[in-house]
Order: sequence, then C-alpha cells, then structure tokens
Amino acid sequence: MVQVSEFADFICELDKLKAVKRMITLPVDGERKENSAEHSWHVALMANMLSQYANKPIDVTRVIRMILIHDIVEIDAGDMFAFNEQQDHDAQAEKEVAAAKRIFGLLPTPFNDEMLALWLEFEEATTPDAEFAKAMDRVLPVFQNMKNEGGSWNKHNIARSKIEKRNAHLKSCAPALWDYVMAQLDIAVARGWLRD
Repeated sequence: MVQVSEFADFICELDKLKAVKRMITLPVDGERKENSAEHSWHVALMANMLSQYANKPIDVTRVIRMILIHDIVEIDAGDMFAFNEQQDHDAQAEKEVAAAKRIFGLLPTPFNDEMLALWLEFEEATTPDAEFAKAMDRVLPVFQNMKNEGGSWNKHNIARSKIEKRNAHLKSCAPALWDYVMAQLDIAVARGWLRD
C-alpha cells in the first residue's frame, strides 16, 4: 500500500488552483472573479444533476473525476479566455500537457499514470464520459452569463456563433441541453447580451 505521505505534495499543490482567476465574475460576491477551483467544483455538481440528460450511457463517477482534475493544469499554464485566437489555444495546449505531466507526476505510481490518462481522455473528448464532461465544462458559463445579464459575453462583445460552436458537444451527448442552450441564446441576443 502507498504511504499517505506520498500524496502530500500533490494534495498541497492543488491549493494553487484557488489562485487561478477566470473571466467569469460572481455577482453574488461583489463581481469577484471566479477561481478555477470553484469552477471545477461547480461543474462537477452540475454534471451530477444533469447526467440524466446524457444521450449515451455514461459513468457519472468517471465524469466527475475528469471534471475535478480537468483544470489542475492551470496551476502552471494559467487560465485562457475561451474566445482567444486559435494560435493562443494551440500554445496553451502545449503548456497544459507539460503542466499535466509535472503535476500528476507528483503522485505515486500508478496514480500518476491513471490521472494523466484521465486528463488526456477529457481533453480528447472522444469517449461518452469525456464528451459529456467537456460539454458540462463548456455549458456552465451559459448558465452563469445568462444569470449575469450577459456577463463576460456582453463585456467582450461575443457573437452567438462562438457560444454555439463552443457548446457543440451537447448536440450529440445531451440534445435536450443543446435545445435549452439554443433557447437561452435566443433570449441573450434579444436582450443585447450577445451579438447575433
């Protein structure tokens, strides 16, 4: 059995995710920027509630595990605004792979390999579990921005087409949620929170 002390460095490293700020602001907390640890927790709870809408059989426990680790790489790589240019995302992806290897490398074997494989599965989003997990990560800002009268969409003059593209996984993995998002985007455009 692995000694508890062998997990200590990894467990303490996770604290750093609480300092990574995102673009979403929290109206309930004086417009404070959300941090990545809060985001991961929120997505995990949401995925648990919305798993009933999955169009394919999924293992909710695996989905939640993916969600809880998906942003750990931001400890090293930082967060990137979803609507940055593609070359920015390509550079970020390289930083994130290096971060994943370093951070999961703090874990003892075989946990290090298991967590890295789970993170890579999430990134590729080719399995039903990973596709649903990625869709949950991308749909949470729809709920948040709608509650915040457009929030970061409005602030950055985002086009509806970008939100649709970002949430495209929902079409196949959770069609009822896709329909919900489309209706919300209609409202956001009508209220001037999103460009049409």
